[in-house]
Amino acid sequence: MTIMNDETREFVAMHRNEDVRELALKAKRVERLDLPSALDQIAGWQIARKKLPQWASCEGIVYPPHISMEQCSSQFTAQYKSEIAQTLLAPAATVRARVSDSGESDNQTTKSEPQLSDSAESVMQTARSAFQLSDSPESDTLVARSSMVDLTGGFGVDFSYLARGFSQATYVERQRHLCDLAEHNMAALGLDQARIVCGDGVEYLRQMGPVDFIYLDPARRDEHGSRTYAIEDCTPNVFELRDLLLVKSQYTLVKLSPMLDWRKAVADFDGAVREVHIVATGNECKELLLVLGQQVHEEPSAPRVFCVNDNQRIDYDSAAYTQGLRIGGKPLPEAKNYLYEPNASIMKAGCFDLVEERFGVTQVGPSSHLFVSATPVADFPGRGFAIEAIGGMNKKDIKRLLNGTKQANIAVRNFPLTAPQLRKKLKLADGGPVYLFGTTMQGCDHVLLRTSKI
Repeated sequence: MTIMNDETREFVAMHRNEDVRELALKAKRVERLDLPSALDQIAGWQIARKKLPQWASCEGIVYPPHISMEQCSSQFTAQYKSEIAQTLLAPAATVRARVSDSGESDNQTTKSEPQLSDSAESVMQTARSAFQLSDSPESDTLVARSSMVDLTGGFGVDFSYLARGFSQATYVERQRHLCDLAEHNMAALGLDQARIVCGDGVEYLRQMGPVDFIYLDPARRDEHGSRTYAIEDCTPNVFELRDLLLVKSQYTLVKLSPMLDWRKAVADFDGAVREVHIVATGNECKELLLVLGQQVHEEPSAPRVFCVNDNQRIDYDSAAYTQGLRIGGKPLPEAKNYLYEPNASIMKAGCFDLVEERFGVTQVGPSSHLFVSATPVADFPGRGFAIEAIGGMNKKDIKRLLNGTKQANIAVRNFPLTAPQLRKKLKLADGGPVYLFGTTMQGCDHVLLRTSKI
């Protein structure tokens, strides 16, 4: 890592809000100014300002080249991983609260009750409080006994948030320049408990003693630099490390590509997965996180699944919803007044029967993944629309549906035309207050739903 001299630091401070490309062309050549390093720092800070605002507000952070900044975790996803760790290692009282809040206590609410389970949020808030209240004896005991290892350190964003909840935190990374960067930045962030190790993560795992928590973010590129997604094609291959991870840690959190089939990943880990976290932000799936741990009971248990999209959170026992892709026998309501589209994390989870039961809505048709209801649904985890009209694809229905409309937002689900094809057929510009959905209803009818956003 190159430490900036005073002239370069001053240049960065003066110009960090300016366009990097223009600066590269127009900046005056000043003696001792390392312009390439300065431009890297300005570009890194500009990305961090939106992606990692806490890092951007910290003086002294040194940023890596542009591609590493684009690929690193966001503050939201890094904080969420920290919340997972804190919840897993929370005292028994918190664990009991987690089960109770999930609707599995003796006073269990009915599954059909149309409300969002807030167990993930409430439990994580409890865990955050346990770690932050230094005058709590229970908190002191928890922090004093907790240790973690990040075996794939990288730029160190995830590590920096995970480490805050542990008294001992070890970062392991093979590349020396990243280790130097991490050592500097963890000190700048005030993480005195951080220990930086330059070495191979797998070798370190084999030699280290047991810890409370391990984090792994396998590299998703093969030896030729091509993008890969399958777990066995990533480095390290976590399947090969499964038994060792279970011996060396109480829990292991593995970050995987959101493109993977989580059910297959769970099956491939052969009973080691305790939790599945599907994490989205801005309605875009960013990460698939698996929590590995020893079996508590002799019989293999299905993992709990957590679907997260910003502040929308829902969790459920996957064993109870093994037919998540099926359509229930529930007929469509006579009054179809509201349309609901689940967020990206629920789409990825495929827990559509759970959504029907928990929120009192009905799927419009097989594989359509849209829901209707006669009455509005509070706190639905996704987007909601008021249905203004429903019609077929014949000219008469289309004329009635459009009623002079010249522009609309168009989406299709399980429909014979793509959104651009439907837009071209209807001769509509993009945008405006009208939302048109093309889908297939029960009975295999292709329909258009004209809606307005709630």
